[in-house]
Amino acid sequence: MGTITENINRYRASLPQGVKLCAVSKFHPISSIQEAYDTGQRIFGESRVQELLPKQQNLPADIEWHFIGHLQTNKVKYIAPFITLIHSGDSVKLLKEINSCAKKEGRVIDVLLQLHVAKEQTKSGFMPSELDDYMAGGEWRSLSNIQIRGVMGMATYTDDEELIESEFKTIRQEFEKIKRQYFPENEKFSYCSMGMSDDYPLAIACGSNIVRVGTGIFGERIY
Repeated sequence: MGTITENINRYRASLPQGVKLCAVSKFHPISSIQEAYDTGQRIFGESRVQELLPKQQNLPADIEWHFIGHLQTNKVKYIAPFITLIHSGDSVKLLKEINSCAKKEGRVIDVLLQLHVAKEQTKSGFMPSELDDYMAGGEWRSLSNIQIRGVMGMATYTDDEELIESEFKTIRQEFEKIKRQYFPENEKFSYCSMGMSDDYPLAIACGSNIVRVGTGIFGERIY
């Protein structure tokens, strides 16, 4: 495996135009993130609030911090002042809390709706039918301090590529359906976040335009 700089340059060269690279920096030190930043990387993904806060305070201000893990409602207030994009909008309760905290900060926070299509019960998010019902109900329209930018989902952790491809296609189809029904004229609803270090090429083939890569950039995590 190459250096962080070499790895980022390799990923950049391999990604099609229009696909964003979110460097998953959770469990990695500030020095590693700084090295990636110095290479030109600006989007970093974290999944634990208590780990993100000191990184945000000690790294350059123009970093776009993406929250990519399950977000507890009682932790939203800590990241509301600065977070760029929350990938894991996985429940009605959480969306309401993000909206409330964003309002207190005088911000509009970008959020992705997290879909649960994987076989593992440990993964969170809306089942596609639940998300269809939520969108049809229209309650989301009153959340004026949230901007829904698209959807996010994870495939089952398996070697079965047909299953992974099927799940990615389900996520992309749900993205397109929501776009068509509720955001046809809204260019901001544009993100379909799928794919990680092991499966990102397949995710891109199925329509992902944000990939979340950690191990492939930073190496094995330091717990």
